[in-house]
Amino acid sequence: CGRQSMRTVTVLGTTGSIGCSTVDLLEQAREQFRVRALVGGKNAAKLAEQARSLKAELAVLADESAYPELKALLAGSGVEIACGRQAVIEAAALPADWTMAAITGAAGLEPTLAAVKNGNSIALANKEALVCAGDVMLRAVQDAGATLLPVDSEHNAVYQSMADRQADQVEKIILTASGGPFRNASVDVMRAATPAQALKHPTWSMGAKISIDSATMFNKGLEVIEAARIFGLTEDRIDVLVHPQSVVHGMVQYTDGSLIAQMGAADMRIPIAHALAWPKRMPTTSSRLDLAAFGTLEFIAPDEVRFPALRLARQALRAGKAVPAILSAANEIAVEAFLREQIGFLDIARVVEETMHELGAPPADTLDAVLHWDAEARRVALHLISAVAA
Repeated sequence: CGRQSMRTVTVLGTTGSIGCSTVDLLEQAREQFRVRALVGGKNAAKLAEQARSLKAELAVLADESAYPELKALLAGSGVEIACGRQAVIEAAALPADWTMAAITGAAGLEPTLAAVKNGNSIALANKEALVCAGDVMLRAVQDAGATLLPVDSEHNAVYQSMADRQADQVEKIILTASGGPFRNASVDVMRAATPAQALKHPTWSMGAKISIDSATMFNKGLEVIEAARIFGLTEDRIDVLVHPQSVVHGMVQYTDGSLIAQMGAADMRIPIAHALAWPKRMPTTSSRLDLAAFGTLEFIAPDEVRFPALRLARQALRAGKAVPAILSAANEIAVEAFLREQIGFLDIARVVEETMHELGAPPADTLDAVLHWDAEARRVALHLISAVAA
């Protein structure tokens, strides 16, 4: 199989957790893929290592100050290099058969949209693309004839559980949540929680932002909004169950009473591999699930009093317009403030709720409008945080 018949791949967010797992899979299947571009944030050493390993055509860092380091590390490799925001968007726009969209936060919106416009397969790991700019993104996907492949373990599980594609026969979908480190904690314990305690996720190994989002359950709230976009379902047809073992990742309830679930080890390489090989499958070195070792699987309804994030996310989804973008941006700012110990753990949801209340439900039907309200939400959240910290 020559290089011409190999599938071309671009990885946006290649130096992050999802990106590194994607690179691991690409290294295991070198003969099947040709890497067009690897796009990272500021970790020049990691990007250079990946680019050399995969013989990437192009390596890009968002951080312009890292250019000299990246240039030195890739000297003589034959890999083209570029740095800066514009270079990231141009790399995302390069035609590729398959693009992993894993740049976190609002920074991932423009690059993801640029990749969508190629009309090929987009493996979506950037929550904000559908949470903040859902209408804009889905319109672009439709216009370009692109294929959206969800990579979040929960959405990927639902996607796999809908393998027969009978979406009109779906009664509801169920996303599972580990419950995070404070699943059984009292409000008093949560009020006094430190960043170190909140970062200790019981089953998944993830970055700081998503680990805190798991502890507050904001990640599940964002996933409810994302699921509504991906699967075209109203908020009342998306359930959440706390499932501490993280074995069942998502389920689909059909109109005939059948409940189909997808299970697997808590390893992001499994959903990524599903998206990378789609519509086929590819072997992975991920550990196999030993159900006998678990013995018991628990499912519990979430407590929206101790975890108001779910209530706020459902409220944002029902309101639509710019509200999901406001929720997401305010949460990003609040999480950063908590990690810097400027506010308490329970203040995260309070800052988000007050930001939503202050900004209302303005329209956001273009990317510029989405980015405007994202910036406004950050401004308001920072103001609220400075009042708490004062």
